[in-house]
Amino acid sequence: MVLEIEEPESNQKTLFEELGGEQTIRNLVERFYDVMDTDERATGIRKMHSADLTEARDKLFMFLVGWSGGPALYIERYGHPMLRRRHLPFAIGESERDQWMFCMVRAMHDIGMEEPLVVRLAQSLWSVADFMRNTDECPVGH
Repeated sequence: MVLEIEEPESNQKTLFEELGGEQTIRNLVERFYDVMDTDERATGIRKMHSADLTEARDKLFMFLVGWSGGPALYIERYGHPMLRRRHLPFAIGESERDQWMFCMVRAMHDIGMEEPLVVRLAQSLWSVADFMRNTDECPVGH
């Protein structure tokens, strides 16, 4: 699975540019982790993180900057993201994916992102979040 946004045509803005660059992405990441840290609907994924979220905030920020078409901050510091491999120590199923997406979409709305951009970003991130699943969940009783 390719985890990158398609390259825009020369007259199109990158997602990074549409988002407003690093400051908007920083705001998004900060709000994402604030939601995850305080909303009971995200307790499952919150438990997967250390008490201090500073490193997680920095890594997600750097990843999203590069992923959206900005500078490759994450790759410059840590190398290729290898997202699936880095998330294998954590049991990630549909519930965890949905908690992550809940926090991200709420953060998008909370920082005042325009709805068409929320939809575009959420659709792109859904593919990444779904790709991180590494457990097979089965409905109760099956």
